[in-house]
Amino acid sequence: MTRVEYLLVGYGIAGATLAAELRARGHQVLVLDTFQPDSASRVAAGLMNPVAGKRFALAWRADELLPVAAAFYQTQEQRLGQRFFFELPILKLFSSVGEQNTIIARSADQPWQDFVEDPGAELPARPGVRQELGGLRIRRGGYVRIGELLSALAAEGEQEGWLRHETFDWTKLVAQPDGSLTYAGRVQARHLVCCEGAAAIHNPYFQWLPITPNQGEVLDVECAGLPEAEVLNKGAYVVPLGEHRFRVGATYRWPPFAAGTTTEARQELSQRLHDMTDQPFRVTGQRAGVRPAVRDRKPLLGTHPALPNVHIFNGLGSKGVMMAPRLAQVLADWLEKGIEPWPEVNIRRYFTLYSSGPAPAGPATPAPRS
Repeated sequence: MTRVEYLLVGYGIAGATLAAELRARGHQVLVLDTFQPDSASRVAAGLMNPVAGKRFALAWRADELLPVAAAFYQTQEQRLGQRFFFELPILKLFSSVGEQNTIIARSADQPWQDFVEDPGAELPARPGVRQELGGLRIRRGGYVRIGELLSALAAEGEQEGWLRHETFDWTKLVAQPDGSLTYAGRVQARHLVCCEGAAAIHNPYFQWLPITPNQGEVLDVECAGLPEAEVLNKGAYVVPLGEHRFRVGATYRWPPFAAGTTTEARQELSQRLHDMTDQPFRVTGQRAGVRPAVRDRKPLLGTHPALPNVHIFNGLGSKGVMMAPRLAQVLADWLEKGIEPWPEVNIRRYFTLYSSGPAPAGPATPAPRS
């Protein structure tokens, strides 16, 4: 029997950061994960962008999330002897005069000045970049080679024995009289944390949470004439990967959506890249992943309303690379010290959606956590 404090289900960016945080605090952790090469975390370009969406609003808690994320990825680089984090400015290219005026006016105020360069400065010419309407350079952004990071951490976990690749069977999870949980008769844990991403819609304990799968597709392209010193953004992002390779993305598709990649997404992303460069490019790959989106666009952290040792870390959406390290700290503080997660992410905000109903197979339902 393997005995641990924390059994984690899922090893995308949520499971990986939480496992690292708990292990750094000296806790025994076991992660069970079904390896999926096209999971949302592995498909994503790993963009860290302090600006959110078409409205050009500052990302939620960007000033707190970004430094913790950067420190986490740099720590993993030092430990594993491999580079994952690339801090690069993001060039937001304007699509219209109206957008130009709105963004420049907004970015002239605090707290924008911490994240943007002089909004009134004229952009220098960039060969290969269409910037007829100008643009704005965003500081403190960049990207993480998240697929490579997850692979390196997984290799470490497999070697040290705290990561196992297997499909979790909820019917084999059983509550014990001492308050612990056993899984499949061979793992005993004090706590279970669900980190499955979009697969949480099939989780018998958290199906009531408003998680909606959202499909995103990306292209890998080669373009010899496109500069590699910045991330470009104009309806899509263009992340430089080195050696004239770029990742272009991402689309957003709500259910129902086709399984796998689509011609529609390839055409859409190709056109968006055409809008940013006059250089010829060649598509070398296309991938699709499914994100866990939440109704209010905030992550989901906390403890099941009736099962005090069953928890969730999910709903990171398209900004998981930036949010996960700090939120892993928040959840670890809750599990370890009883410090409540931030109200914006605490699943208590959705407890009215929970109905005890018929108990699913697995742990018996104990008294609610105070």
